[in-house]
Amino acid sequence: MSTAEPRTTDAPDGGSPSLKRAIGPKLLILFVIGDILGTGIYATTGKVAGKVGGALWLPFLIGFVVALLTAASYVELVGKYPKAAGAALYTQKAFKVPFLTFIVAFMVMCSGLSSASAAARAFSGDYFQEFTDAIPPTLIAIVFLLALSSLALRGVSESVKTNVVLTIVELTGLLVILGVGAWAVFSGDGEPSRLGEFEGSGTGYALITGVLGATALGFFAFVGFEDSVNMAEETQDPVRTFPRAIFVGVAVTGVIYVLVALVSSLLVDYRTLEASSGPLLEVVKAGGVDFPPKLFALIALFAVTNSALINIMMASRLCYGLANERVLPRAMGKVLPRRRTPLTGIVFVTLLAIGLVSTGEIEGLGDTTSFLLLCVFAVVNVTVLVLRKDRVEHRHFRTPTVLPVLGAITALVLASPLAERAADVYVRAGVLVAIGVALWGVNKLIMRLRPEQ
Repeated sequence: MSTAEPRTTDAPDGGSPSLKRAIGPKLLILFVIGDILGTGIYATTGKVAGKVGGALWLPFLIGFVVALLTAASYVELVGKYPKAAGAALYTQKAFKVPFLTFIVAFMVMCSGLSSASAAARAFSGDYFQEFTDAIPPTLIAIVFLLALSSLALRGVSESVKTNVVLTIVELTGLLVILGVGAWAVFSGDGEPSRLGEFEGSGTGYALITGVLGATALGFFAFVGFEDSVNMAEETQDPVRTFPRAIFVGVAVTGVIYVLVALVSSLLVDYRTLEASSGPLLEVVKAGGVDFPPKLFALIALFAVTNSALINIMMASRLCYGLANERVLPRAMGKVLPRRRTPLTGIVFVTLLAIGLVSTGEIEGLGDTTSFLLLCVFAVVNVTVLVLRKDRVEHRHFRTPTVLPVLGAITALVLASPLAERAADVYVRAGVLVAIGVALWGVNKLIMRLRPEQ
């Protein structure tokens, strides 16, 4: 998930400033790819393997299809309403229920926090241990989050061009994996028989639920494309640009992920992958290529750092925006005077993230992110159908009706207990949403007691 520093320009009519349309088609495609790449594939590949076995590629393939279904809904909605508000805007337009709109927005914010926490756990795991194992991982994860929050407080600016550079670095690491895999195949290494092996001896219902569980966790690697719609007001001709950008971005990352999963299973037993918090490092070491493990670990650390920082900034800004809209208590919109950064928002989301990394591991935190966003995606797919009655003057992409229907169904199935999700994931997500509801209630009480504020 990602956000960019708003840049404004004077409105031509002398009214309120508007965002500068600085993003062209190619930059937007790279932006979407950069949004999706990161912690998911670098950190959770092994945990997905632990759920499904050697057929690691299958959950990523199914996740790819599910992502495309929901991406089609986002493409229609951003073309219809090219505004920088995303799922919350669509929910409000469709249902006009402020509380539901708030819950959707808060779940998006919380998904960013759980994603940043999973990145912190990935940073403190085997990738960092490649350099030293003298520091407890939980302490590393907490210090990591505090360091990123300090950077956010200083005013880290995410320009699109910087995002392109970060995307190239992250993509380099995955291309290394594919290169290692190609070398191994041409050298006759690897075990193709693993690609059809499923973990355990379950058949029928047990096999289906096992694959669903692996897909639900693997879906964490695909999240991010939904945030690109928040760049609609900074994109040149968004109605025409977004369909290609989102579909190409999801397709490119989906193909890369499936290929990385195939290579991982060919070269490394799923039990070894499952035991590692840096599974792709195991692939590099097993590939028979003289690529320095420490260099790959550094690339991976950079990738998860970028993901965590982007998500902390996104969540803190969303918190700030909700406070400014009087949806959360006004105090949560306080800005650091000199730096002009959302002080209370950054402190609040950092404390929540620290709580998450102190009580969860990569698998649980990644699954929490997937669960929260799958719930949001189910709502978004429904809003497409509800908003068909709302006509707009301009032409825009219209997805076939069957796709949002399938998108809503698949999102709900993957969010349901059929996916064999651990109970602590539901508890963690429930606690986060309960915190949001409590803040909503406190704000309502404050507004009732002090209507002038």
